[in-house]
Amino acid sequence: MTEAKKLFIKTYGCQMNVYDSERMAESLGTKGYVATDTVEDADMVLINTCHIREKASEKLFSDLGRLRPAKEANPNLKVAVAGCVAQAEGAEILRRMPLVDLVVGPQSYHRLPEMEAKVQRGERAIDTEFPPEDKFDHLPERKAMRGPSAFLTVQEGCDKFCAFCVVPYTRGSEVSRPPERLLAEARNLAARGVRELTLLGQNVNAYRADGYGLARLIRELSQVEGILRLRYMTSHPNDMEDDLIAAHGDCPQLMPYLHLPVQSGSDRILKAMNRKHTAADYLRVLDRIRAARPDILLTSDFIVGFPGETDADFEATLALIRKVNYGMAYSFKYSARPGTPAAEKPDVNSDVADARLQELQALLGAQQRAGQQAMVGQEVDVLYEKAGRQPGQMVGKSQHLHAVHVDDPSGKVGELARVRITDAKSNSLGGRRVG
Repeated sequence: MTEAKKLFIKTYGCQMNVYDSERMAESLGTKGYVATDTVEDADMVLINTCHIREKASEKLFSDLGRLRPAKEANPNLKVAVAGCVAQAEGAEILRRMPLVDLVVGPQSYHRLPEMEAKVQRGERAIDTEFPPEDKFDHLPERKAMRGPSAFLTVQEGCDKFCAFCVVPYTRGSEVSRPPERLLAEARNLAARGVRELTLLGQNVNAYRADGYGLARLIRELSQVEGILRLRYMTSHPNDMEDDLIAAHGDCPQLMPYLHLPVQSGSDRILKAMNRKHTAADYLRVLDRIRAARPDILLTSDFIVGFPGETDADFEATLALIRKVNYGMAYSFKYSARPGTPAAEKPDVNSDVADARLQELQALLGAQQRAGQQAMVGQEVDVLYEKAGRQPGQMVGKSQHLHAVHVDDPSGKVGELARVRITDAKSNSLGGRRVG
């Protein structure tokens, strides 16, 4: 019997990359690979990269440099780079890093088995094309899931061309998967114990396929036996259409949580970012969503120090945050992405941008802590995802995506439990099962 080969994957970035890493592991599973948690035990190390964050390329090359001792100790170790940095800089990665055997872009990873075979023959392999075939048609069936929650990619790419973003260049134009295939995959996942699906896309609410928009897809997925919860991310304010907003009010399986990035509260900066909406447009969308689902928890993304941002622009962002009162948000200091329009513009002074980021994060952190504290005494529904570190404890997510640690000695993974919140920490809640 042939001994299994070991695969170690390091994943950077968004939920889409987490999903991609799972599918790449499944694809390489057809070549006899099984997962390992350590580089030292691996026959292949795969780094799945993200190009959104600051100094993404430098972090990749630093990671690759740290693999040199492992490669020297085991010359048969194969090193692969995937994701958006691979897409953008594949040839440069191979040129600078002789230890890299394989480079694959996010639209080509269904070709990994053939690429791996090439590498095993002693050749280097690179594929950063946008192939004509649908990669999902060539990926193996999903394996047994590790928990009751799963990601389901429904849309890829983006046509918005925000001035700061590389996604249209690394992921390509917007493409939506056929609804019948998504429904089949959802039924397969439900049969394997999945109870919650998070629908993914670079611009997920731009989903359009065969007469379906995202709202219709959500409503049909809600009818899949075994699926108790649905979420989606990440969305663009301009694609929050009437039927999707209505679904938040009339589809019980759609959870009261929405991540809707705005990036800035300044109309001048939003225009420079090519966001194609104003702060008032964004706030009107939120008002309509809250009217449909009053208990919804809102989260967002913010960039500070975008080229040309003034003190007044920054104050407009703070004002929007105070008005919305977010449950949580991601915030970053602007960093230029090569090839994007904003990369050609002069930066805001770094010290000024750092100070703005600290002030913005302090405000967002205060809102998050207040929101968490307000949950104490309330009852929520928690989907148990795993056993906790403490005896008799289960860990799961509330309908608002809060992490909740629950005292429940009889709890089981995959169970949906009613829980009274008893305490709040900065990033999680504690509670006891009721009923």
